[in-house]
Amino acid sequence: MKIKILLSLMLLCFISCKNSDKVERENQPDIYGIKETDKEMNEAIEKANKTLADFNSALINPKIEVKALKVKFQNETDVEHIWINDVKFIDGKYSGILDNEPEYIKGHKIGDTINVDTKDISDWMYIENGKLFGGYTIKVLRNQMSDSERKQFDAESGMQID
Repeated sequence: MKIKILLSLMLLCFISCKNSDKVERENQPDIYGIKETDKEMNEAIEKANKTLADFNSALINPKIEVKALKVKFQNETDVEHIWINDVKFIDGKYSGILDNEPEYIKGHKIGDTINVDTKDISDWMYIENGKLFGGYTIKVLRNQMSDSERKQFDAESGMQID
């Protein structure tokens, strides 16, 4: 499925409260540790929330195939942000399918249907004609990559990112 392949190639998760900058996982996307106080990431999350209406417009456009939300999951000690795909917006509420296996948050697994509280949305994205719209946290992470990581990411994702 196109969305599954594309989203799996992206930097799909980021976590807070971990010492490691990067956790590499077999058959799952890498996880990048970001401090809760990271100004750029917090601004990206804020921008995503302020522009959620743009995502809602894309949701009703049948020509746009790839649409996803990044959702914050939290337990007593960890925060993990994970993309959901197959997003639905019904009666003012979002739901979707968890696209990656959580690393730190237990109680959910890849493929679970997730009901989303809007306060937990940390990003949104859609791809139209190969161009990424939204994806504010993706852009922050991409900008923090080394040149070689960025080149690999761009080649694997196949998206045009401004």
